Amino acid sequence: MKVLALKIREAALSVLPVMAIVIIMYFLPFVSLSTTELVAFLCASVALVVGVGFFNLGADIAMSPMGQHIGTGLSKTRKAFLLLSVTFIMGVLITVAEPDLSVLAGQVSDLVKNWILIAVVGVGVGLFLTLSIVRTVKNKPLPQYLMFFYLALFALVAVMIVREQAGFTALAFDSGGVTTGPITVPFLMALGIGIASTVGSSKSAENNFGSIAMCSVGPVIAVVIIGIFSRGSIKYTLNASDYSVESQLGSALFTTILHTMSEVALALGLICAMFLILQVTILKLPVKKLLQMLKGVVFTFIGLVIFMTAAKVGFMPVGFKFGQMLADTKNHPAVIIIFGFITGMATVLAEPAVHVLNNQVERVTDGAISKKSMMIALSIGVGISIALSMVRMKYQFSILYYLIPGYIISLGLSLLVPGIYTAIAFDSGGVASGPLTSTFILPFAIGACAMMNGADRIPFDAFGIVAMVAMTPLITIQLLGFKAVLVERVKAKRAMKRIFAADDEQIIEFM
Repeated sequence: MKVLALKIREAALSVLPVMAIVIIMYFLPFVSLSTTELVAFLCASVALVVGVGFFNLGADIAMSPMGQHIGTGLSKTRKAFLLLSVTFIMGVLITVAEPDLSVLAGQVSDLVKNWILIAVVGVGVGLFLTLSIVRTVKNKPLPQYLMFFYLALFALVAVMIVREQAGFTALAFDSGGVTTGPITVPFLMALGIGIASTVGSSKSAENNFGSIAMCSVGPVIAVVIIGIFSRGSIKYTLNASDYSVESQLGSALFTTILHTMSEVALALGLICAMFLILQVTILKLPVKKLLQMLKGVVFTFIGLVIFMTAAKVGFMPVGFKFGQMLADTKNHPAVIIIFGFITGMATVLAEPAVHVLNNQVERVTDGAISKKSMMIALSIGVGISIALSMVRMKYQFSILYYLIPGYIISLGLSLLVPGIYTAIAFDSGGVASGPLTSTFILPFAIGACAMMNGADRIPFDAFGIVAMVAMTPLITIQLLGFKAVLVERVKAKRAMKRIFAADDEQIIEFM
């Protein structure tokens, strides 16, 4: 209970900036929230804090240990086929159960059946998770893999554009962010750490990360391939009632809770079922350890249900309304750009999986990369991404004008910084685009686009904001690594200068 209280306190400090922004905007002339909307948001914020606290505790005592035990146990068998086949199956199952993927599939249901898209994306994640494990076992540098697959990805995007399916571009890149949600992140990260620690390679610290990065590429390639072979155009129907607080309360609240419980139960159930099979056949952990993990699973379930329900009921309507009102022609365009930057910086603080990543980074690097420096780099990166997305929405140009230069810079930096910074940066991109991005930032973009450009432009101008949130941390965190490299070089030069400037007469020669 003491640990839970500490986790809730940490969550409160993380959610407080978002609450402060909404309360301040309530008293400013730019937006007009009703009392019901404000009260619902504040209640949802309190619930969000409790949910994040429970989730972080559950991730620490269940999800991360389960992933690490599976990774360690499979590696110790020294059976490559078993390791890779189980990894592939788990990648598919976890992705298929990810709630945000169902939302994505609904956006293109006119072109592709939901189950086809979900299955293809699941297979994409499974394949790339398997490739990530191969990279770890073979001790290959992550930048080589990333360069190859991102070059292949942009080549496929070019083919898709030639076939006049450019509308799929933003949606495809968004898929890379939504498939690495709060359920998958702690488990997949721990799985990679377990395998890297057992393999014991010379780059074990670097190999602890990179699984999320690889799993973020697979869904994008899968959706782009679907786009190449699809016919017709994306149709999006804006249902304003989905973003109304009044429509989310009463009996609808109970329905939302039940739906969220079923989604979370399915995702956790698939992971637990696979873990139990491996426990009986390979792991054989003591009962005491299993009971402790069971408590963690319960905490994770409670936390995610509370978190996702609060985000849908309280945050989604407020985000949508803020987007609509700030995009009003009466306001200067700079208003929505500045608000986007500030909101992006604050929102990433409340993403539950971000805290899991930061804790893992600080633990694996023995404090060399602190949670504080990681959070600052992530906040700045996400803030810039939302601001740039508002500029794109205003002038209605393709997201590729951001993504191509952005990934060129990211991959270029990977050649200049230590490999661990690259692995952490590309993992951070998938982690930063979590459920709060889907339920606050994306509705904000949809509301702004509907007011600014019309509802028919939402698939082209509003979608892609998740992809931007996933891309900019790649640059900011690698710049953090580049700064560390420069500082080390400056220190080394100063040390050499002191050595050469030493008085020769003070040197004692031993004969």
